[in-house]
Amino acid sequence: MLDTLGGQQVQSRWLGKTNYAEALAVQESLFNSTENYLLLQEHHHVYTVGVRGSDNFVVPVADLGAPVVQVRRGGDVTYHGPGQLVGYPILNLGNNVSSQSYVHNIEQLLSAVFAELGVETFTDDQHPGVWTAKDGEPAKIAAIGVRVSRGRSMHGFAINVNPEFEWFNKIVPCGIADRAVTSLAALGVDATIEQVTDLVERNASRFLLPGATLVTNNEVHSTAVVDLAPFTKGEGPGEAIKPQKSEKATDGVSVRLQSRLSSAGVNGGLSINERKPDWMKVKFNTSAKFVELKQTSKDLGLATVCQEAGCPNIYECWNEGTATFMLLGERCTRKCGFCEVDTRKPEAVDLDEPVKVAETVAGLDLDFAVLTMVARDDLADGGAAIVAETVRQIHAKSPGIGVEVLISDLAGSEEALNTVLESNLEVLNHNVETVPRLQRAVRPSASYLRSLSVLARSKQRGFTTKSGIILGMGETMDEVKLTLQDLAAIGVDIVTIGQYLRPTTNHLPIVRWVEPSEFDELKVYGEEVLGIRHIEASPLTRSSHHAGSVWKSLEGDSAALNQHAESLASM
Repeated sequence: MLDTLGGQQVQSRWLGKTNYAEALAVQESLFNSTENYLLLQEHHHVYTVGVRGSDNFVVPVADLGAPVVQVRRGGDVTYHGPGQLVGYPILNLGNNVSSQSYVHNIEQLLSAVFAELGVETFTDDQHPGVWTAKDGEPAKIAAIGVRVSRGRSMHGFAINVNPEFEWFNKIVPCGIADRAVTSLAALGVDATIEQVTDLVERNASRFLLPGATLVTNNEVHSTAVVDLAPFTKGEGPGEAIKPQKSEKATDGVSVRLQSRLSSAGVNGGLSINERKPDWMKVKFNTSAKFVELKQTSKDLGLATVCQEAGCPNIYECWNEGTATFMLLGERCTRKCGFCEVDTRKPEAVDLDEPVKVAETVAGLDLDFAVLTMVARDDLADGGAAIVAETVRQIHAKSPGIGVEVLISDLAGSEEALNTVLESNLEVLNHNVETVPRLQRAVRPSASYLRSLSVLARSKQRGFTTKSGIILGMGETMDEVKLTLQDLAAIGVDIVTIGQYLRPTTNHLPIVRWVEPSEFDELKVYGEEVLGIRHIEASPLTRSSHHAGSVWKSLEGDSAALNQHAESLASM
């Protein structure tokens, strides 16, 4: 048993329906950390093949109707998809726990879950997994495939709750031709993914993680299974925040948005007319530098997120000669509940934009440039090529300058992300924006897991990574801390935390004004407890606030550490 976990915490996360490749990227980052996690989700249709996998496909690969992914785990070919609960325990097992004994622990966990559902099961030393009898013959109801290395585990198990069997019929599941696959539904057990998830979490500490404390984000799935992951482009655009003619609204918030908030446990909020507390008031203060930057942007037809998103720090940053340029136009293809950016049909891409931005940066003699982008789901690469070319042009026209890029999730495309990263930017920024429970209400065309995968992939490539969280939309402090734990576990270097400001009555209501002392608490927790390199947290903090000075500080720390390491090596 895993007694080495005594006294530790294990972070259990329900992630909704996820893309396998994105979940794998997050797994790999967590595997390379020292934190204990149990990731629970459904996958979109996918076939995976383990290290000993063979060509056990009944139909040609081209006709499978789902991607095939080679993975470093035990076992043969298997299928994952809707109706199947997939769990990935990523744990510190210790060096004395073998793969075989770990698999046995998982089998015990799953057997306990099935027992609570009234299903008799058994295990087979020759065929890992959990089996039951169907029509008098053995049938697999849960598959197991793991990887254990250096005392750490990844990959895991899949429980067949109510999947479509036609997908299994295209392969020889787990390479076992003479045994069938079954599910809870096929056995007459009426159970939901939510109920099975709760049973797995309830039993995890008994069999898989003895002595450990399981910390869950079960608020996400305690009342309904909310699918956090679908990317809505192609299935219909992000739903409008503005009430339709057929909808009645309260304080401008549509019935649809109110329903999403209610399902996430958020009811009510502050009136848009309520006065801001003193700490949220910004003094109007322009200088010659502010006027110059504003005029230059206007003359070149460039959009800055400072203006488009109504940033409260515009005077401070522009007076210092720092601005965040928004690429790919002024219109976004998504409708996030908190964002003021225009969401009409996007205009044609300006292919000269990279040069224009680079010339502006050079003309203003900046030493650090921040770029962001609207989501462009209408483009095959999500706009990645324009972003990458802008970074290259800035570096070419202003040698030695640092560039931070705040990107969309690029629809989860690893190829598009690589296009951006190959421009050799200095900081890759992508915001999770809020806690998992509120994702669907706050940004319905995105997902928490997808955002983590963007950050994980970037960090795996060696880049400085950054993310941001907005407070005041109904989250709890504990949820924010869990989100910070997730960001820390995948290696995010910089996090910004600020107060949500409601742009119009058609946007999400402000649930509360977060006290300055709470921001201070989160900064201490993130830096001193979790080890995140820098937390920028205050009521008026926005994603690019102090971006240049923070980057320079971190680069100086890294240089000092490298120099110290080199001096030790030469002794």
